[in-house]
Amino acid sequence: MRMPPFIWILHFMHLTGGQDGTRRSSSVGRHCPAGCATCSVPNGCLSCKPRLFFHLELDGMRQRGTCVSSCPRGHYGMRSPHISTCARCKDDCSSCFSENFCTLCHPGHFLFRGKCESRCPDGLTADTVLRECTECSVGCEMCVRSVCVRCHTHADVYLLDGQCHLTCPGGFEPDLQLMQCIPQVLGGSPEK
Repeated sequence: MRMPPFIWILHFMHLTGGQDGTRRSSSVGRHCPAGCATCSVPNGCLSCKPRLFFHLELDGMRQRGTCVSSCPRGHYGMRSPHISTCARCKDDCSSCFSENFCTLCHPGHFLFRGKCESRCPDGLTADTVLRECTECSVGCEMCVRSVCVRCHTHADVYLLDGQCHLTCPGGFEPDLQLMQCIPQVLGGSPEK
C-alpha cells in the first residue's frame, strides 16, 4: 500500500510521542476537531477514531489532518488495519472509486470502462455533457445522452428525432445541405 510520507511521520509521532518528547494523549482534548483520536494544535488530527478516514487538507500554506466519514471528491478511501486514509484520484479523474476506477472525468476526458480517455474507441462517441463514451444509433457520428445530434455525412443518412435514417419517413423529405429530414411542403401556392 502506498502512503504519503507525511502520514507515516504523523502516525509514527502518534506511536512514539510528540516532538517535544511528551506522549500524546489518546483522549480528545478541547482543541481536537471532531473524529480525531489524537491531535496537535499545529497539525490537526494525528489519528482518527475507528471507521474514519485520515485526510490532509490545505490550511493556507500548511496541511492539517482531518478525520472524515467519507473522502472528499477527487479522493477515494483506502482502508488498512493501522490507518485508513484518503488518496487522490489520478490526474484526469475528477471522482473515483479506487486508484484504478474513475467514476467521473475532468472536462476534455471521457469515461470508458472506469478509465478517463482523451478519445473514445471506435463505435462509441464522446458525450460532452456526461463526459462518457456512449453508444450511438447506427449511422450516428455524435450523440448527447444517447440521442443522436449529427449523422455521418459520408454515409448519406439523414437526422430526424435523434436517429439517423437512410431515407426520410413519410411526410418528410431530405434536406441535402443540413442532412436532416424536414417536413414536406405540400402542393404549390393556392389559386386565386
